[in-house]
Amino acid sequence: MKGSIKNVFVPGAITPQFIANSIAKHQSKTQIGAHDIFLGQVRADTIDGKTVAAIEYTAYEEMANLKFHEIREATFKKFDLSCMHIYHSLGKVATGEICLFVFVSSPHRKEVFDALHHVVEAIKSQVPVFGKELFQDDTYQWKVNS
Repeated sequence: MKGSIKNVFVPGAITPQFIANSIAKHQSKTQIGAHDIFLGQVRADTIDGKTVAAIEYTAYEEMANLKFHEIREATFKKFDLSCMHIYHSLGKVATGEICLFVFVSSPHRKEVFDALHHVVEAIKSQVPVFGKELFQDDTYQWKVNS
């Protein structure tokens, strides 16, 4: 096992400063040859003539963190990675803001490309995080992951 169960949730949007700081922390890890990053951003979708203004994320945090951990561990077994970081928003995230940040590192580029795709697809299909799409007219609906 690479580590203990971590809390991946951050309140609100994931800021560009947070992302830049995460990248900067890896400059001292000189055995890493490649990084790949996925940033999930809230879209201003139009649904039934209404435009999404934000998504409010909720989760059963203990269960979701366990699932994130299981996905992380399985990915380390499948790919030659140096490290992986996953952060997901809780609470309200406006359109244009970042709600999911996945950062993988490896000695070689092919591993990071393949691992990142694997991790993001697993998160979207397996982790119990729920998004309530908040429309500009103050109505809402529960989001369905695609």
